Order: sequence, then C-alpha cells, then structure tokens
Amino acid sequence: MSWRPSIYRCDIEPQWIDYNGHLRDAYYTLVFSQAIDALMDEVGLDHGYRARTSCTLYTLEMHVHFLDEVKSTDEISVSARAIGIDSKRIHVALALRCARRAEPAALGEFMLLHVRQDPTVRSAVFPPEIQQRLEQWLAADAQSPLPALGSRAMTLPRR
Repeated sequence: MSWRPSIYRCDIEPQWIDYNGHLRDAYYTLVFSQAIDALMDEVGLDHGYRARTSCTLYTLEMHVHFLDEVKSTDEISVSARAIGIDSKRIHVALALRCARRAEPAALGEFMLLHVRQDPTVRSAVFPPEIQQRLEQWLAADAQSPLPALGSRAMTLPRR
C-alpha cells in the first residue's frame, strides 16, 4: 500500500506582501514551515504524539530556491516529495505552486531530524509505525523524477 501526503494549501495574508506587490521572501519559508507542520500531522507526528513522547522534528538544513514571483492574488499550495528516509531523518523537497502556472514558484529542500526533547534534546529513532509510513511515502515517490534541487555556490567574479 502506498501513501503520499496531501497537498497543503493556505491563504496569503496581506502583511506578507512587500512594496513590489510580491510575497516577501521570508514568507516563502513560513509557508514551507507550515507545510512541514501539516506533513508531521499526516505522518503521525501530531500534537498527541509530541505530547506523549516528547519527540518532534527539528530542521537541520534548508535551501530555498525562488523561481518566480508570488502575487497577493495568487492561490498557493505546497506538495511534498520524499527524497530520502533513514531511521532518524527525512530529506524532503517541497514545491510551492500558484494556481495560475504549472511550474513551481519556489522549491524548498529540507533535512529534518527526529528528536526527543526530554530530558535533554537528542536524536531519536522513529517508532516502527512512523518509519513504515515514511518508507511507504518514499517508495511511492521513487518513480517520479526529482525536482531540480541542489545547492549552488554564490559567487561574484573577482576583479
């Protein structure tokens, strides 16, 4: 049985728009963060799980690629694709889309770590039922192509 997380949708708040009439760069990250919260709920790392186990996900690393502008009138959604899963980590790609265009307006790449917060913050192995669900997601996504992600070095030519 395969499983994939549903698509996350949210409204654009007026205060998210900058002086150019576009989504301010910080809010792309906010939307991605909210999509990860929704993903946590779907995979079983919801409020009840966090309260019972003192476990959650921490973001170890993220890369955001801004590909097109998002306007105040856009309807936005975020889809998630599993890139890799191990016993403690999720490597996920998120695509932020606007209803008016087929290609993503932004891509986010995240490395998430499962941690136990009590008594001290330490990495923790996913419980078997969560691991199984994550593995189902990875298997379901294995046939689709990876988005064009990857770090790029920022440089200016030397003079």
